Amino acid sequence: MDPLKYPLGEYIEQPFSASLLQERLLDIKVLPAQLEYAVQNLDEAQLQTPYRPGGWTVHQLVHHVADSHCNAYTRFKLGLTEDNPSIKPYDENAWAELSDTTNLPINISITLLHALHLRWTEVLKNLKENEWNRTVFHPEHKKEMTLWFLLGMYAWHGKHHTAHITTMRTRNKWY
Repeated sequence: MDPLKYPLGEYIEQPFSASLLQERLLDIKVLPAQLEYAVQNLDEAQLQTPYRPGGWTVHQLVHHVADSHCNAYTRFKLGLTEDNPSIKPYDENAWAELSDTTNLPINISITLLHALHLRWTEVLKNLKENEWNRTVFHPEHKKEMTLWFLLGMYAWHGKHHTAHITTMRTRNKWY
């Protein structure tokens, strides 16, 4: 496994437990602050540096996390209000090239993440244990996914991309 691509390793599904639930809820809650801290004091040249060869720039990465987590929030709400809804896949690379990503500063997406994660955390912390078994259908992967699986995946996702930035800062001695 490429440590530049997967600095924390790949996502591994784990069975439900109350302690793991609390850990994942905390991961979702604190991600905006951790991401904001990870990019603190980076200059424009550093923001335009890919986190790995062939990867997105830090600038694109921050906007990607906002895009992805907006979709995640919607997927959770659909999963809670509909029976096994199909969720919409999207082309992450194409989204990373749209003008909102290329033209706007990253503080726009960081601000969005702070508000989004407050709302998302409010929904998540009030789920009953059986609601974690509710499912959505991902047509691209042709499989049902539980909300528990999605929580783990998105908790990992935020830490994964934050680690892309922090490990790159360490490699490049951008203290």
